[in-house]
Formats: sequence, structure tokens, C-alpha cells
Amino acid sequence: MRMTPDQKKLFELIDEILWKDWDPIGVNEIDNVRNEYQSYTPHIFSLVIHGADSIEIAEHLYKLETIDIGVTGDKNRCEEVAKKILEAKS
Repeated sequence: MRMTPDQKKLFELIDEILWKDWDPIGVNEIDNVRNEYQSYTPHIFSLVIHGADSIEIAEHLYKLETIDIGVTGDKNRCEEVAKKILEAKS
């Protein structure tokens, strides 16, 4: 998929938000694992560009935490991160 410059910037912002703000396993201070959450960025980006609201994004983040990653989820943090992601779209 070819991205417009604005889409590329949004993709990069989502990746950065996942790394700095979401970080469910607490590794964002370790530089050599910077790619830890990058596999999740394309799907979150797709949700955003297809009009998902913060609830849908937060639920997906929570599912990633609890099912895919296997940690105790934090719904409040997922909601905050989802809102921040949508703000980045503006």
C-alpha cells in the first residue's frame, strides 16, 4: 500500500505512541528492542484510517495486551492511548 505523506506521518506517530505511551511490557527504555510493538502498528493504523473510534481502538489494544502478549491488561491506559492516537490523526 502506498501512503500519502500525511498517512506516513500518522503511521509513524502511531508507532511512536505505541512505543512511548502504550508499552504494556515496560521495555521502552531499552533502545535495542525499539521494534517490539511495530508489528501492531499496521493494524492500528488501518483501524484509524477506516474510521474506528477510541472505544474500538482501546478494545483492540486491550486484546493485544491480554491475549496476544499475555499480560494483565490496563483498560484505562488503552483508552488513553486510543484517544492520543485519534488526536494524532487530526
